[in-house]
Amino acid sequence: MILWKKRKMNLLRPFLWSYNINEMDFSRDKKRIITNVLNYGTKQATNLIFKIYGENSLKEVVANPLSGEWNKKSLNYWQLIFDIKNQKESKRNVL
Repeated sequence: MILWKKRKMNLLRPFLWSYNINEMDFSRDKKRIITNVLNYGTKQATNLIFKIYGENSLKEVVANPLSGEWNKKSLNYWQLIFDIKNQKESKRNVL
């Protein structure tokens, strides 16, 4: 299990550059991991978080974005993909 986690976190490392990924936890840091990968990730990284967390968890993060953490274009893209209406609240949560 630990080896699996290290391999997966290494694939996500480029999108979590300001965090010590050795101390990150897939459960505890779920919102941060999803946010960063959906904002900056490659297709491979995005596919990985879909497998790890499932579509419903990703939708939840997009519907309730971390304040000030989202690139406007990325948030709009994922809102379209998940058919989430652009809320006024979301506009305050983009860079």
